[in-house]
Amino acid sequence: MSESAEPLVLPVVDSATKTTHESSWLVVCWDDPVNLMDYVTHVFQAVFGWDRQRAEQHMMQVHKQGKSVLAREGFEKAEHYVHQLHRYALSATMERDE
Repeated sequence: MSESAEPLVLPVVDSATKTTHESSWLVVCWDDPVNLMDYVTHVFQAVFGWDRQRAEQHMMQVHKQGKSVLAREGFEKAEHYVHQLHRYALSATMERDE
């Protein structure tokens, strides 16, 4: 005779914890010797929907400081942005925001 399985009970997650968890990843773009500054600005506009001024500010930060934090998002959204930036051949990673 087969044994019956105990039902799986998942823990209750309150909304404050969920919000903190969802917004805990940074999208970072790194400088590279290949892509032109105008191209990087264009990519930031296309991926994030930013105006030219904001895109240029982040592009200059990448150029001068070697990297720029482009977004703070939940895991899936941050991963989506990183994949989009990779599609445009930009060097991008995601890091846990602590």
